Amino acid sequence: MIKGRVWKFGDDVDTDAIIPARYLNTSDPAELAQHVMEDADPCFPQKVRRGDIIVAGKNFGCGSSREHAPLAIKAAGVSCVIAASFARIFYRNAFNIGLPIFESAQAAAGISEGDEVSVDINTGEIVNHSTGVTYRFSPVPPFMREIVEAGGLINYVSRRLSK
Repeated sequence: MIKGRVWKFGDDVDTDAIIPARYLNTSDPAELAQHVMEDADPCFPQKVRRGDIIVAGKNFGCGSSREHAPLAIKAAGVSCVIAASFARIFYRNAFNIGLPIFESAQAAAGISEGDEVSVDINTGEIVNHSTGVTYRFSPVPPFMREIVEAGGLINYVSRRLSK
């Protein structure tokens, strides 16, 4: 179960807004986290807290295919991203680095910044505790849950090979 406070963003948040290209001279997660979402909200890196949740509109993570974008979000302590839809490469990159993301247009439209929500990755349920409304999303397939639980694809493959 994932629980956290919501930060809300709109449609078409691209990878340059998530982690501006001027910071791509590093792949250090801690350094990337210091600049996450700063082009969308300059104060976000100082405001976000471990366990917080990003909720956004459609096409979150569009733009370039940089893996730095989900890495910066995860390193900042964001526990998951809920959006109406994701750019396909961002979707795959997020799971590859172990960042859980969930598609629900209804949740994206109905959840507001500051709301407290919980996400059950197994049942596909998002509960907005601030409003009492429950939303559904297609449950994440078991093998993808295992990738997230392992902390990303490299850890997942390493564990499977060592068995």
